[in-house]
Amino acid sequence: MCRHIGYLGPGRTLESLVYGGEHSLETQAYAPRMTQGNLLNADGFGVGWYQEGRPVRFRRAQPLWTDQSFREVAGAVRASCAVAAIRSATVGFPVDESCAQPFRAGTWLFSHNGKIEGYDGVEAKLRELAGDVAGVPDARAPVDSAPLFALAVRHWREGRPLGDGLAAVVAAVAALAPGRYNLLASDGTSLAATTWGDSLFVREGDGEVRIASEPLDDGPEWRLVPDRSLVTAGLASGVSIDPL
Repeated sequence: MCRHIGYLGPGRTLESLVYGGEHSLETQAYAPRMTQGNLLNADGFGVGWYQEGRPVRFRRAQPLWTDQSFREVAGAVRASCAVAAIRSATVGFPVDESCAQPFRAGTWLFSHNGKIEGYDGVEAKLRELAGDVAGVPDARAPVDSAPLFALAVRHWREGRPLGDGLAAVVAAVAALAPGRYNLLASDGTSLAATTWGDSLFVREGDGEVRIASEPLDDGPEWRLVPDRSLVTAGLASGVSIDPL
C-alpha cells in the first residue's frame, strides 16, 4: 500500500531523488518489490520540498511514470529536504489529487503508507482526538490518512517534537483499530518515520539521510528498520531508531 521516501542532506535535484536508482520511486510505482497486497502504486503521487523554509508541493492523481512534465520540472528544482510518495488507493477512497501525499500544514510535510482497518468505525473518534483542524485543509481530505495527519498536527502544535508526534499518532490509532501505520514527516530540518506493519529502510552517509519504504538500489548501505519502530534523523544528530 503506497511507497514513500524522505531526504535530508546537501541540495540535489528532485529528479535524482524520485527517478534515481535502479529501484527508484518511479519504478516502485509499477514494480514494487515489497508490496502489501497490491501490484501497482498508480493512483497518484506527490513531492514536497522546501523553498526558503516554506514547504512547496506538486501533486497529481495519475501514475508517476505518465507525467513527463513533472520529470522535466524535477530536473530544474533542487532541495535539501524533501518528502515524496506514490499511492495505491484503498478500496472505498477516491483517486483524487486531494488524497495524494505528502499532506502539508505550517512547515510540516506528512505521508502515510498503509491503511486503517475498519475505518468507518473509528473515523469519528479519530477526528475527535484531532480536534480543531482550522487552517489545515489536507486534514479534511476524503481518505483515512487525513485524520492521522490532523492528529499529528495537533501534537506538533502543542509542542511535541516531530518524532514524538508521529509516535503518539500510532499509539492512538493502534489502540482503536488494526492496520498498517508507516508514517513519514519532515519539518524542513529533520525527518521522522514509523514502521508498523510495512517495510522501511534507512540509508545514512555522505552527509545525507534517506528514509524509504524500499531501497532505491542494491547498495549495502541500506538498513532495514525493525517493525514497530520510530526513526528520527537530523544532519547534526544522525539517525536514531527506537522501539514503539
